[in-house]
Amino acid sequence: MSLQCALMAKNTNGVLGCIRKGIASRPREVILPLSSALARLCPECCVQFWAPQDTLVDMELLQQVHQRATELVKDVENLSCKERLRELGLFSLKER
Repeated sequence: MSLQCALMAKNTNGVLGCIRKGIASRPREVILPLSSALARLCPECCVQFWAPQDTLVDMELLQQVHQRATELVKDVENLSCKERLRELGLFSLKER
């Protein structure tokens, strides 16, 4: 299961990298729907995303991918993770 989670993180980070390189201004109105449509497809295919096996390594890996996606939004990129989530109206992985 950890291998599946690692492959999902690698694929999702690749998608996020393409979004970062392909869009110059990265406003909230563009990035949130785009990252929701493209970057969430990979984690939703991962079984552990919905029912993690209580391994801290897998949870930390998924959290890093989630943080990287929220850092793409230009006007909130310098905030802490919790502040970014609150500002963007998103939930943490534990809350989801």
